[in-house]
Amino acid sequence: MIMKFLEAVGRRADGVVNATGSMAIMLGQAVMFAFVPPVKLRNIFKQMSFVGVESVYVVILTGTFTGMVLALQSFNALKRFGAESLVSPTVALSMARELGPVLTGLMVTGRAGSAMATELGTMRLTEQIDALVTMAVNPVRYLVTPRVIAGVTMFPLLTIIADFSGVVGGYVVGVKFLGINSAVYTGRIMDFVTVHDIFYGLKKSLVFGVITATVACFHGFYAKGGAEGVGRAATGSVVMGSILILMSDYLLSSLMTY
Repeated sequence: MIMKFLEAVGRRADGVVNATGSMAIMLGQAVMFAFVPPVKLRNIFKQMSFVGVESVYVVILTGTFTGMVLALQSFNALKRFGAESLVSPTVALSMARELGPVLTGLMVTGRAGSAMATELGTMRLTEQIDALVTMAVNPVRYLVTPRVIAGVTMFPLLTIIADFSGVVGGYVVGVKFLGINSAVYTGRIMDFVTVHDIFYGLKKSLVFGVITATVACFHGFYAKGGAEGVGRAATGSVVMGSILILMSDYLLSSLMTY
């Protein structure tokens, strides 16, 4: 019994190490090909549209309702201390430093990351990736590099949209429903929120973009087992991507705080 347990643990650890190494190699190759001509701008713009433009509505809805909830909950808490005027900086700082990049990463991972894994997984099972190799086209350059570039460029833009939506949502609840003065709401944001706070979250979004694209491409690139394998690749990309985003968020927060 103990030997079987240890064998299972060892097999799982070996799989994790192999997967980590394969993802690191894939990411390294994708970054290298990004600076080696020729660069396929058409593929890059296509992926930027898919990752960024098609995720705008989801990000706006997520950011807006998150800001509304933050305003409502922080008002109820700060009212006990007579500090209702601090609702707006609470919402703005929470969105800019944490919730904006994290929620954007999670939502785009669920929407775009799963689609990337499904697309590449289907290409793997229908031997389209093998066909690229046969035609002397590097599949990492053609398939992975544009998606990594799209993740790096579009995640910060989506994070800015989420931050702004959250502040607007908090404004609607705070000013229109809770009776906070409009000038006080906007003025407090200007007093407490700095450019450093905004870039604090944007730095995180860059990392989240790399994580989402790399994990999704890895799961799709090495999918196997027919239609069921494609489903496992999509599910695995979302689960692993979300976990890595949350873990890296804590790590980045710890590193950038000190």
